[in-house]
This record gives sequence, C-alpha cells and structure tokens, in this order.
Amino acid sequence: MSLTLIAFAGFYSAARQAVRYADALAQALRANLVLLHVNRASLFDPYELVGEAYREEELTRQTDTAATLYEQAAALRTPATVELATDLLPVVAQDLAARYRPALFVLGQPHHEHAAAASVAQACAELLRAGHYPLLLVPATATAAPPPRRVLIAADREAFALAPTAHPLHQLLAGLGATVVVAHVSSGVQDDAGCAAALRAVQASGLLADLPTPELRGYEHDDYADGLLAAVQDTGADLVLVMARERSYLGELFHRSVTARLLAHCPVPVLVVPTAAEVPQSAPESRATAAAR
Repeated sequence: MSLTLIAFAGFYSAARQAVRYADALAQALRANLVLLHVNRASLFDPYELVGEAYREEELTRQTDTAATLYEQAAALRTPATVELATDLLPVVAQDLAARYRPALFVLGQPHHEHAAAASVAQACAELLRAGHYPLLLVPATATAAPPPRRVLIAADREAFALAPTAHPLHQLLAGLGATVVVAHVSSGVQDDAGCAAALRAVQASGLLADLPTPELRGYEHDDYADGLLAAVQDTGADLVLVMARERSYLGELFHRSVTARLLAHCPVPVLVVPTAAEVPQSAPESRATAAAR
C-alpha cells in the first residue's frame, strides 16, 4: 500500500524547505504527497460564533494563494494534491487523517526570531499532538538531503508500543532501506544493561520488524539532549527518531523539552513517534532465559 505524506506548505523559507524535503522523501518512497496550507491552528473553531459565511469569505480571499500553491505542486517531482483550510482544527486533522491515512506530517521549524511563524508552527504541532500523529520536524538549519541513509533511533530501557497512527512508519523505514543505529544515552556511568534494554524495547515495538538488527551504541553524557546531538555527529545520522511517551508527547515542543533543544541544534530532521498509552505485557521470562540473552 502506498504511503502518503502531508507537508505544511507556504511561501516562506521554513515551509518551502519542508515541502522540498517531503517531495524528495516521497520520491524515494514512491509515496503520495499532499500540500496543506493553513493560516492558523486552534483547538476551537474561531468562526463558530460569527458564522460560516466569514469562513467562506476568508477562503475566497485565498484564491491567489491556492493558484500559487498549485503552481508549486506542479513543479515538484512527486505529483501532489493541494488542501487549503483557514484553520487547522481537530476536525480538520481528523478529516485529513481519515481521507489520506498519512504516514506522517512534515512541518518546517522557522527560525526562532520569526515569532509569528514559530507560533503557528507550535500551534500546529500541539494540535497534531492531540491526535497522536507522527510528525517530521525539519529544522531551519537542516542540511541533509533525503532519502536518509543512516537513521538514529533514540531509545531508553522503557518498553513502548507504537500508537496506531505510527504503524505505517515500519513501512517507511523498510522502504528507505537505511542503516539503523539505536542510541542509548546514560548519565554519569556506562550502562551496558540499559543499552541492551533499549535495543530490546525498539525491537519489541515492531518498528523494525523483519528488518536487519540495528547497531547499538551507548553514549555517556550528563545532558540528554547534548548526548543525542553527540550521537548524531558520531553516527553520521541524517534522520533522528525520538519516541514520544503519551504522558509527555510534544509537551512544550518549541520551548524547554529535550525535543525542542534537539531541534534547536540538530543538523538533521527529527521524526517524533507517538507511542501507545499502554504497552502489551508479554509472558514473563525465566531467569535462565533472561540470563542467556
């Protein structure tokens, strides 16, 4: 089944970079591409009180925007569909997910000094958080060109299961045929047991089912984000996957979280993978079986 990528489109640098990246990635995966343009993102419909006519009026004013987006789409290597909405609302995200079943959304991260654009990007990310959709964030400083050839998966010893919306990511990784490295960052001590548990957690999730066993590398660093950045440099990764626990999924994404700090300095895109609320429990192992691993 063909994958679909939905890229947030626009005419400023962050959006253009996201579209370029999504186009090249879709080309490599032979995936479908949708260009989505929104003016705002909100959990609440701003037209609910003033009436639907105002929304229609705003959409009418976007005729030139739509025409230019279609021209942008025609210039891409991947045939693309164009979607316009005044606001990215929960119902809009749900409708897009139901119609296209996207493997992920692609969002460019504006430079921090562009406050207005950064605010819209943050709002889009937070709304997608509510739906637990995989989100590929393309930093403004990203230089790596897709398709990625070395993928770094940041993992810890805590088991996880993929959210239902994240299951297509297995097909995406298989389609890339990239070398995968699992990185475990520990603080203060070398933790071989933690490294092994991190690899087991990734394998048990099904994310890499039927794919070659990834390389495992451990990193010792007092600061987790800095440790991940060191891992990116050491492995030569051109794509980073971070697991987003439901309790903290994309929390304060563009502010103080590890993901935010990673994005601020990471030279490659970061794919935030939503996990399920509960991890299925497997049958307990005997001590002899566990010791044999």
